[in-house]
Parts: sequence; structure tokens; C-alpha cells
Amino acid sequence: MLFAVIIALFVVVGGLVGEFLFGSWLAGLIVALSLSLVLNLISYAFCDRLVLWSTRAKIVTPAEAPRLAKIVDELAPKFGLVAPRLAIVPTPTPNAFATGRDERHAVVAATEGILAMLDDRELRGVLAHELAHVRDRDVLVMTFAATLAGAISYAAQIVFFSMLFGGTGNGRGNVNPVVLLIAIITAPIAAMLVQLAISRSREFRADQVGAYTIGDPEALASALAKLETANKRRPINVGSPAQSSLYIVNPFRGASFASLFSTHPPTAERIRRLKAMHTDYRYRPNIRGPSARAAPPRPSRS
Repeated sequence: MLFAVIIALFVVVGGLVGEFLFGSWLAGLIVALSLSLVLNLISYAFCDRLVLWSTRAKIVTPAEAPRLAKIVDELAPKFGLVAPRLAIVPTPTPNAFATGRDERHAVVAATEGILAMLDDRELRGVLAHELAHVRDRDVLVMTFAATLAGAISYAAQIVFFSMLFGGTGNGRGNVNPVVLLIAIITAPIAAMLVQLAISRSREFRADQVGAYTIGDPEALASALAKLETANKRRPINVGSPAQSSLYIVNPFRGASFASLFSTHPPTAERIRRLKAMHTDYRYRPNIRGPSARAAPPRPSRS
């Protein structure tokens, strides 16, 4: 439903821009989508390297992080995955994230702080959440959302600068300028809100898939409560706020954002849903699918 909304926004805005500038609704869609697609495909192809570089994370071997490796090696087959590479982020703020364009290029990263704060059961819940992101290819899902939202933003910017510098467009003049102005102001904001809503929905999904797969919702619920408190007290000091959606809880703020503008659902609601999984079948996700298969042989990480 959320993707249908963002696609509809893209078609409407791109069509208006195309009519205004080129006399063709299709031309606007093509120009805006091409700009956004190039940038987001580059980001998608190199996301693991970019994220590891910006967070100063270090790829580690099982010998360097035996506790982390043991849990990931145990959990990966439960998700039908090859055990991903592991990384440690040098910060005392407790958090974790997963990145990589597919399971073969996946990296699961944990901060020094989370390894010190959580016990093995809680850490297992967190890592199950991250492996659920890998299994469901959420990097690909969010890249698609970012591409559409970016295309809407680029289309609005093209018209804005055309108007700013006195251009009237090459179209047939059949676009109401008031409608166009409203569209280029409101559509990028609406697209951003939908993109953030998709991000929140994927967090709920990863919570549920991870907890259901290991059969221990309370483990992640306990971990989330600790992580939320710790990240409010001590926001992370590496990386960029643009990467906040990667982390299991938002690490870049000391106070809560308005729910509409947050990359993550409210932690209290996530905990409530996890605890409800014991008694409420509605929170049991469908974990069957292409990735619910026997795990392929795992290559050595050495």
C-alpha cells in the first residue's frame, strides 16, 4: 500500500513536470527517475563499503570476535542464509546494523558498546533482527523507496529552478501553475513521509521475523529497552544521520523525533508487539518464502 502511494505521487508529479517543461508527461517521469536511479544504484552497489567506511567499522574474523561469530553462525542457517561477514564499530554507544546488497555481500556490525552491555540472550535477539533484514533484502526495498522519493524531489527541484530563473517551460501551457506549485511543494514532503513509513514497517517486520524464528520475543524486547535508554543518553559519534535507518534503534538523537518523521517505530510499541507474540497470533509473520530454504555451504571468513 505504501509503495502504491509513493508510485502514485511519482506519476502525478513527474507527469506535471513533463507537461510543464517538455510538453510530455512521460518525459518528466524519465528525466526525474533517471537522475535518482543512477545515484541510488551506485549507493546500492557499494552500500556495504560506504557504510563501513563512514562508521569506521572494522571487518573481523571469528577469532577476533568469537562471541559475535558464535551467535551469528548458529542463527544464519535458521534464516536460510550464508553466515555474513562481521564488523565491529569502535564506539561505546550500544547499537547494531546490517548492510549489503544481498546475502552474499551482507555485513552484520555490532558496536563495542552493545557487546559490553547485552547478555548473550539479548544479543541473540538483536542479531536475529539484523539477519531478518538480510533475509528480507531490506536494503533493496529501501533503495527502491529512496529512488522513487528521490525522483519526486528531483522533479520538484527542476521545476523550482526553472521558475526561479524565469523559465516558463516548453510545454503546451495546459498545466495550471497553481496546481504545479502546490505539487512541487507538497509532493516531496509526502514522499519523504511515505519513505519513512516504509522504513518503520520494515523494522516491525524484522522484529517479528527475528523473534519468531528464534522463538524468543522477550530477548529482543529486553535488548530494545536497554538500547533505547542508552542511545538517548549517549548518541553515537560515528557515521551520518542519513544512515539512521540501518541501526536497530536510532542512534543519532538524544530526544525522540515526531513519529511521522522517524526512521524507526516507537520503541515502546515495538516492545509491546514483541511481548504480544506470546499470546497473539496476529503478530506471527509469514516467514516462508524464497529465503526459507536450506542454508548453502558457508564460505570461510578467514
